[in-house]
Amino acid sequence: MIGVIGGSGFYSFFGPDARRVEVDTPYGTPSAPITIGAVGDHEVAFLPRHGVNHEYSPHTVPYRANMWALRSLGVRRIFGPCAVGSLTPDLGPGSVVVPDQLVDRTRGREDTYFDSGGIHVAFADPYCPSLRETATGLPGVVDGGTMVVIQGPRFSSRAESRWFAGQGFTLINMTGYPEAVLARELEMCYAAIALVTDLDAGIDAATAVRAVDVFAEFERNMPTFKKLVHEAIDRLDTERTCTHCLAHQGVKLPFELP
Repeated sequence: MIGVIGGSGFYSFFGPDARRVEVDTPYGTPSAPITIGAVGDHEVAFLPRHGVNHEYSPHTVPYRANMWALRSLGVRRIFGPCAVGSLTPDLGPGSVVVPDQLVDRTRGREDTYFDSGGIHVAFADPYCPSLRETATGLPGVVDGGTMVVIQGPRFSSRAESRWFAGQGFTLINMTGYPEAVLARELEMCYAAIALVTDLDAGIDAATAVRAVDVFAEFERNMPTFKKLVHEAIDRLDTERTCTHCLAHQGVKLPFELP
């Protein structure tokens, strides 16, 4: 089964014929019931990251419950569509980017399932190369970039924005962590597909980022963006062959994965 976790403004993926599944986990309930439908030959489980009515801010999303619930349903590969700001004028609103690196600037988020047992996962390359290759093979998609993930829910100051850009980061987001590392701990392939909604405050000196503008830009691009995610899923092989994301080979875990 393929998973899709929709970001801000991306609250549905299927029509009314999709079945709805409620899942409980050791980490509480996920952001919303999961809907399951078909995309081509693939069975797909969709979960809105912020809830169906955007109930969860970036720092309150139940990330551990979300990822655990998807794996318990049989999901092993996940696309994570998300809204991002751009830290370079080369990537304007409407650009679609598949990042290859992330930098964590969040704090206090529950970001592991392994509070005991001395389990350490490799995270040098945080995104699944197989899923990335599938998505970047689509027309107009930008291959690569570093996404810095900030705590939120506020946007960056101009000084922070210029600082991030000066480090060579290209995208800024509030939800990409710990989602990616939790997927790795659960041995699920994961790749973000980022839709640029704005130039960040330090890049566009004439304006400041406003939530209403971000949501409007995301909504304006939503039909095309959903179509792109469908096409990425269609390009996937029926069977998962990736071994890059099998983080626990040769390691005894303190509990069984779902």
